Amino acid sequence: MSRPETTPGARYGRYVVFLGLVILVLLAVNTAVNKPGGIRGIEPGRRLPPFAVPLASGDLQGAADVATHANDGEAGRVPACNERGPQILNVCQLYERGPVVLALFVDEGSCADVLSDLQALAPSYPGVQIAAVAIKGNRSSVRKLIYKRHLSVPVGIDFEGALATVYKVVSCPQVTFAYPGGVVQSKALLGPPTRATLRARLNGLVAAARARGWRGGSA
Repeated sequence: MSRPETTPGARYGRYVVFLGLVILVLLAVNTAVNKPGGIRGIEPGRRLPPFAVPLASGDLQGAADVATHANDGEAGRVPACNERGPQILNVCQLYERGPVVLALFVDEGSCADVLSDLQALAPSYPGVQIAAVAIKGNRSSVRKLIYKRHLSVPVGIDFEGALATVYKVVSCPQVTFAYPGGVVQSKALLGPPTRATLRARLNGLVAAARARGWRGGSA
């Protein structure tokens, strides 16, 4: 993975102040921020922004690649969709396989509870690609979280917090639902959802994906 193998630097310098404020809000409030007309994740009908990040379970280091094309400035040198490998979580690779449920979270506080709920629900939704990314995560603490919660869903780490801007993160967690091919199906869940809410949204995603021609998901 050409980008994450490099040492994290100042490539996202312009995000630092904004991201610092976002993370402080997420840790201190740990609830949804619902401002009229405010940012609420990726809008339905738009494609998930590409990204590739190191998996927490591996030892790959480096910044998130969020480049949409080659030599995309601070976003990355290699297009994110091209960054593939056993230690990489690539959202393009996920939506090529089926519908996607993506949880962005901070690895402190109760907002990580969503991972246990998604883990519990995952066996009932074969073919749905469920994954998570820790925003500005610490690999040691994320690994402990994975072990403690017995997670098999892939969990990546965005060391510098680039996805907080790219995915318009305003809550912890923020859960996005997308069709095969990466088009966002519905508004993101902002703040900690109940398991019943997640199940309902997963049911809706699968039904909508099948209506669009997806034939996967049979148990």
